[in-house]
Amino acid sequence: MKALVLQEYNKFVYTDVAEPQIEENEVLVEVKACGICGSDVHGMDGSTGRRIPPIIMGHEAAGVIARVGPRVRGWRTGERVTFDSTMWCGECWRCRRGEINLCEHRMVLGVSCAEYRRHGAFARFVAIPQHILYRVPADVSFAQAAMTEPLAVAFHGVHLARPEVGESAVVVGAGMIGLLIIQVLKASGCQQIIALDVDPSKLSRARELGASAALDSRNPDTPAELLRLTDGRGAHMALEAVGISAAVQSAVSAVRMGGRVVLVGNLSAKVELPLQLVVTRQLALQGSCASQGEYDACLDLIARKRINVDAFMSARAPLEEGASWFDRLHRQEPGLMKVILEP
Repeated sequence: MKALVLQEYNKFVYTDVAEPQIEENEVLVEVKACGICGSDVHGMDGSTGRRIPPIIMGHEAAGVIARVGPRVRGWRTGERVTFDSTMWCGECWRCRRGEINLCEHRMVLGVSCAEYRRHGAFARFVAIPQHILYRVPADVSFAQAAMTEPLAVAFHGVHLARPEVGESAVVVGAGMIGLLIIQVLKASGCQQIIALDVDPSKLSRARELGASAALDSRNPDTPAELLRLTDGRGAHMALEAVGISAAVQSAVSAVRMGGRVVLVGNLSAKVELPLQLVVTRQLALQGSCASQGEYDACLDLIARKRINVDAFMSARAPLEEGASWFDRLHRQEPGLMKVILEP
């Protein structure tokens, strides 16, 4: 079969590779659409250490079941499916508690690191365990279904923030995950959703997708404006979707006493934390990792058009052109967000 292989750092080859052999409890999925994730772009140059070549990347995908293993139950060939990016065991202590994203034996599709290598979906076929499959509704396209994974990441972060109807929220970082968070917060009934970013175009898009206010985090007047918009107290919650010190500090500063801060972004391995603000204002600080089985809910939101995933699709291109699109994303071409590759 054909696949897009990261042969060495910063070098992709579109080539023939062996078709995956499925285990007894796996299905073979014929990939119809696979999105390029920011983690793939960062992984291609070796900066993350989680895409050690050679590796077929790709974990935001959807397709059709082409073959089923002998122990597969409830799935048949021809079904339209998407799948979790986290491959969890279902048997460890964490999985038995429902914390499947924290599985003690987890692997991430399309990742190769010191502990494991699991080829992903930038290929014609990919092998997927049956327990991480989800059916794609008839009125959701393959490209839209490939957006379920990033939407689930946003959904999980919002779930951990515990929003209540009428509350206020600040979203720090208006990239794709931040914009998805804004939409999920709106669907959850948040009354005031304030986006913070430094890019005017991202702030404009945040307003288009549901933010009630969009502020430049570098503007010295922003803290006062944020207080004005939240009854002088600060927001009930803040979700950080970047992963750098300045963004984390903005999130902590944006909430009221007793507020909740959820950290979704993880661009930096370490950040500076304003500890005294967290302690003396009794803030709840929560990390958010991947997703925890929210795919069905996300697919439903897409199908009912409560979440607009089409707004993020900058291009759909053949898989054979993947190397050039990776290069354009790596160079941070203006206006380029989600690229969907189609084998």
